[in-house]
Amino acid sequence: MKIFTHIQLVKRRVLTVTATLLVSLLTLSGCDSQRPSQRAVFFLIDTSGTYTQELNKAQHIMNYLLATLDSGDSIAMARIDSGSFSEKDIIAKTTFDSRPSTANDQKRLFKNQIDQFVTTLKSGSANTDITGGILQAAEYVNETQAEEKYILIFSDLEEDLKVGHIRDFPIELKGINVVALNVTKLRSDNIDPRDYQNRLSHWQGRVTEGGGEWRVLNDLERLDKLITLR
Repeated sequence: MKIFTHIQLVKRRVLTVTATLLVSLLTLSGCDSQRPSQRAVFFLIDTSGTYTQELNKAQHIMNYLLATLDSGDSIAMARIDSGSFSEKDIIAKTTFDSRPSTANDQKRLFKNQIDQFVTTLKSGSANTDITGGILQAAEYVNETQAEEKYILIFSDLEEDLKVGHIRDFPIELKGINVVALNVTKLRSDNIDPRDYQNRLSHWQGRVTEGGGEWRVLNDLERLDKLITLR
């Protein structure tokens, strides 16, 4: 009888331990499923011609991004100039640390780098290599392996390539959200508004053909629509 009772006690303990382990595993699984997805943002700013006059708006957008992004998120900012497929055009880049105090220091440093760039930029570039900038941006966001990837293009979308530069080929943008910002109208657009619509349609076609998602956001008062909020 005592042996039987002892066996029952052992079985109960085994069941209790098993149940405890299952609860622990389910709890850990729940924590993993609730972990916020990481975001990677590459912000391209047009520095050609007179578009440099719009850079104060780019600073406003960057300030919003720095306030919105969290630990684990990545951000980079680069200029669009005559030859944009180059690391030398990256003004600043970082991945925010898991420690809030360190992440805040990174944000302050990033902002200072951007402000210094805008302040010291004297004149715009002669040409506008938007395709090269997008290629550089796609390479960066893909390397971060973030779940949410964004390429933001601050430009009038008028590509003006340097003689000899080849850019008429497909761009791989699968899984990337491409957002055109502050697409200003050119003088020629006032003569024939179809030119403006054609520019938007052209870039939409290139992005979607490459597997990306395309949006246009010209109302900078609606930046809450820019990236997914947590």
